[in-house]
Amino acid sequence: MLDAIRWDTDLIRRYDLAGPRYTSYPTAVQFNSQVGAFDLLHALRDSRKAQRPLSLYVHIPFCANICYYCACNKVITKDRSRALPYLQRLEQEMQLIACHLAPNQRVEQLHFGGGTPTFLNHDELRQLMALLRKHFNLLDDDSGDYGIEIDPREADWSTMGLLRELGFNRVSIGLQDLDPAVQRAVNRLQSLDETRAVIEAARTLQFRSINIDLIYGLPKQTPENFARTVEEVISLQPDRLSVFNYAHLPERFMPQRRINGSELPAPAEKLQMLQRTIEQLTAAGYRYIGMDHFALPDDELAIAQEESTLQRNFQGYTTHGHCDLIGLGVSAISQIGDLYCQNSSDLAHYQNALAGAQLATSRGLVCNADDRLRREVIQQLICNFSLKFEEIEQAFNIDFRGYFNELWPELEEMAEDGLIELSSEAITMLPAGRLLVRSVCMVFDAYLGQQNRQRFSRVI
Repeated sequence: MLDAIRWDTDLIRRYDLAGPRYTSYPTAVQFNSQVGAFDLLHALRDSRKAQRPLSLYVHIPFCANICYYCACNKVITKDRSRALPYLQRLEQEMQLIACHLAPNQRVEQLHFGGGTPTFLNHDELRQLMALLRKHFNLLDDDSGDYGIEIDPREADWSTMGLLRELGFNRVSIGLQDLDPAVQRAVNRLQSLDETRAVIEAARTLQFRSINIDLIYGLPKQTPENFARTVEEVISLQPDRLSVFNYAHLPERFMPQRRINGSELPAPAEKLQMLQRTIEQLTAAGYRYIGMDHFALPDDELAIAQEESTLQRNFQGYTTHGHCDLIGLGVSAISQIGDLYCQNSSDLAHYQNALAGAQLATSRGLVCNADDRLRREVIQQLICNFSLKFEEIEQAFNIDFRGYFNELWPELEEMAEDGLIELSSEAITMLPAGRLLVRSVCMVFDAYLGQQNRQRFSRVI
């Protein structure tokens, strides 16, 4: 069974290191300012020539309230009028990008993230979708994966009805924790009833998939009260769950400075939370997809993993890794062929660039041959929990053992520890190693120096 996991506390303690989440390889830490708008336009023309399908990500940065744990790019404001000039700049960005694409490049995947996308009012949401349909080839038959992140405090039945009417068929709901004391400690008061109402609306309106986000390691959490949250969430029967490890990095993320560090659970308690959560979700029929993600067996992610077609990009696990990803909005990241590029993360810089009819591309990276090879190795491990050397050798015209010979002693040590099975033909993640797949991927990361480790969260 692909979802088999074996909990091994000693192995976890040994390999629970800080490292990337590998939504890309090379990771965003390697992006540099030598990549700009010219590189993006060149990549878009290549995409048009290859007639590749598209995935669109739209970043809406605004939130009415601050959540202390949040590390996303966001703007906290009660002033709803700030949305309109932002939408105007988004339209300019769409125009500058779409003219380099072919009209028949279908948008198979669309995702609104934030911030809080439903910070926009109904008219603004209608306007934004109309602009996307004007400039890109969005599907009208409900066959695409069109998702949006929802804050249940900012959405009701009418909002959900509008989103369904606009073409959205997937929702991702931020919940994090249901315990009132935990919610107060992170400034996110959200009742179970509010969350249940949004989920019931999504089901009634025939949204295809519902995801719920949880976070373990928040202040005032205990293994007991988090287990109660997980039980309540299981009763809501989401199709997917994301259970994230809270990384407390107040020196990097200012809102986290409002969290009382003395109220954070100890590392041993965090491990208990994760172990118990895995047991609860497994007993409820969920499969471990990898990297904090769980899904029901009939979910598309679980099926793709069974069929070895699962992929991973800046939107996480996906069945649309074959698409060119175009990010729109402040801080949004695009992945087009071998190009990664990111818009400015500063709202004023982003808006000023587009006001001057210039793209807001601020940094990025163009993959070289070694990057492409290692990206595929990491992709196979993190999505399929296995890697067949012959497939890599044929695709990249290399001898796998020879190319990665210097890594072999470390891989052999992992095999001795029971993390992986290593043969002359393949690497296979063992049940005790699947929770630690990032640690194996890190072996193949040519950029991962010790000086970069503090920029990443721990594996567990």
